[in-house]
Amino acid sequence: MTGGAVNDNMPNNLDDNPRMLAARIVDAVRRTIGGAESLVLLHEPYLPPKTSSYVQECIDTGWVSSAGAYVTKFEKQLAEITGCARAVAVVNGTAALQLCFQLAGVQRDDEVVCPSLSFVATANAISHCGAIPHFVDVDPSRLTLCPDAISKRLTDIARLENGRLINRETGRRIAAVSPMHCLGHPADIHGLLDVCNRFELPLVEDAAESLGSYYAGKHTGTFGLISAVSFNGNKILTTGGGGAILTNDESLADKAKHLSTTAKVAHPWEFYHDEVAYNFRLPNINAALGCAQLEVLSETIEAKRRIADAYEDSFRTIEDVDFIREPSGTTSNYWLNGFILKPEHASVRDEILHALNAAKYQSRPLWQPIHTFPMYQHCPRGPLVHTDSLCARLINIPSSSQLSTRLGNR
Repeated sequence: MTGGAVNDNMPNNLDDNPRMLAARIVDAVRRTIGGAESLVLLHEPYLPPKTSSYVQECIDTGWVSSAGAYVTKFEKQLAEITGCARAVAVVNGTAALQLCFQLAGVQRDDEVVCPSLSFVATANAISHCGAIPHFVDVDPSRLTLCPDAISKRLTDIARLENGRLINRETGRRIAAVSPMHCLGHPADIHGLLDVCNRFELPLVEDAAESLGSYYAGKHTGTFGLISAVSFNGNKILTTGGGGAILTNDESLADKAKHLSTTAKVAHPWEFYHDEVAYNFRLPNINAALGCAQLEVLSETIEAKRRIADAYEDSFRTIEDVDFIREPSGTTSNYWLNGFILKPEHASVRDEILHALNAAKYQSRPLWQPIHTFPMYQHCPRGPLVHTDSLCARLINIPSSSQLSTRLGNR
């Protein structure tokens, strides 16, 4: 989508004047959320009034650690809001995703198809299982795994052998497909499920950024075998740290809870553990933070969608950028708003970032592609043309839900 300009008589072809493009973009942000006397953060949490009383209750009762009523309450609220059978709260999104892969059957030396256009935690969670990321390109309209690219890649390099999909080039088993719903915008789930079914692979959704986002009327993270959500400090809902596993499989949920609590067998006093596991349980005081925010999640998302609409309106006549909107058939939480520079303007990305941050609008590029990091440079991958292009042209701008109160002052 396109947006507003400093002066509609200005030339739109700005190849020779990148400062003019930067000025128009800064002006579009200013006209959306107002002037900035102090730094407007990219994304800060909203902690509703009930937060302090919930946290104080944990302090007063002494239930501040990994047991307590708020953990159970948070899990039940999360399951109800997302429409999944079970939610299991853990210490962070990376831990949640690691357990998802383990519970989906990913084993040491397996490969997992995932995007390189993602936060590094996607690949790290795979690596923590002893497995190897296998990078496939993204759909530029959705910013996440492209079903056609996966289908072509697997057709070219893989074979089914006794129910196992084998990478002919490495000899390793390909064990799962894991899309990340980038910036809160849902992936093409039906397309991905079709590919997974044809190649007999489980779908593990990295829904870290998409709490409150829907695909075809159904919440993200509820389509595949299992999924992970993040509640890091910059997410749409935060528990300080924190994450959760979502699944409709009761046995997987029970296993997730068992593994995340050191595999301790329930007993009034004995400490008996029946397998190697993890201390990944979310503390009660952190869950209290989450409960307060879940109660107002719908209002938070409504505010964020109003901000996105206002940004789109302000960017409408800048023909050199595309404001990022939710894909057709989806409802996005608009976790982070952003725009994409036309390919011919990629070279001025950093100048635009300098201008935005100098104007006190905290802005950033998308993550550096994971396949460029030293520990992942030698992982298997298909062509990543769209991944590399988007990373060079995408900029995120301030998106906190509280900014909705400034829209009337534009």
